Amino acid sequence: MKKTITTRLLASLIPLFAVFCISGYWFATDLFSFQKQPLLISEIQPLDVAAGTSVIKLAQQLEQQGLIVDSWKVKYLVKLEPKLASIKTGYYQLIPGDTLESVFKRLRLGQEAVFTVTLIEGKSIKEWQQALAKSEHLVLGTDDFNQVLLANGDDSGLPEGKFYPETFHYHADDNVQGILQRSYDMMKMSLKQAWDGRDEDLALTSPYELLIIASIIEKETGKPEERDWVSAVFNNRLKIGMRLQTDPTVIYGMGERYKGNITRKDLRETTAFNTYKIDGLPPTPIAAPSRASLFAAANPAKVDYLYFVSRNDGSHVFSATLKAHNRAVNEFQRKKK
Repeated sequence: MKKTITTRLLASLIPLFAVFCISGYWFATDLFSFQKQPLLISEIQPLDVAAGTSVIKLAQQLEQQGLIVDSWKVKYLVKLEPKLASIKTGYYQLIPGDTLESVFKRLRLGQEAVFTVTLIEGKSIKEWQQALAKSEHLVLGTDDFNQVLLANGDDSGLPEGKFYPETFHYHADDNVQGILQRSYDMMKMSLKQAWDGRDEDLALTSPYELLIIASIIEKETGKPEERDWVSAVFNNRLKIGMRLQTDPTVIYGMGERYKGNITRKDLRETTAFNTYKIDGLPPTPIAAPSRASLFAAANPAKVDYLYFVSRNDGSHVFSATLKAHNRAVNEFQRKKK
């Protein structure tokens, strides 16, 4: 009799168990489908995960912002996949096409949003400061360039030219001095390599002088094939005691007064950077030289040029004599006027 009752009880429970299993299966399937659905966004959006934020609370915030629905399902997802509960604080970005699965994975791995800032070759420290000030989520301090110099034992107060132009990546709320330290280290290494491989006939006495000439080369031409020729002109002039007479140094010395044109009065004005009036090199670099300009400065072309003039198309005519130079000036500059 007991056996019959037990058999009947089991027979009645089997359908219930089957229903439970099937329901559980479909619920689990629904949960996994839920986390693979794209977020309801059409453009990049920020996601700032504060300390103490749980994955369930985060899901609720996303629903409040209209980015997902049914955030309550995350509670059960975490039970099925406990690793989802492990998220790292930081500043992230939600990208069109993202799913909860992809977002939770980034948060679990701590793959924060990456930003970039480009320090362009041929620009001055002042121009770089303006670019850095416009960079989002980058923490600026006071006198950052000189602070980096001081941290590296340089108390000159002269940062111009000592930082390498490059595109740098950073995370939200990174300190700009971390970027500048990388830039400083790269310039120090590149300058050493260029100086160590310099031509034996180079009319320079120190790596800093090489940095100064390289900065002028950077400003004088945008044509890669002309860099070592421009370098040769300056090197040849220095060897015979001839003034450099280069416009970019005049412009740098004018500072805020420069409005796009150099007058005869500007060329006659004595400043520390007016190479029409001073002998030798200006006291500091005038811009950030590229690696190519550093190596061109260290290894001038084996030519006898002493002059060059713009063709007004970005290229130049190089001459060994004043007579040939004047002809080029007449053809490309005075005709222009």
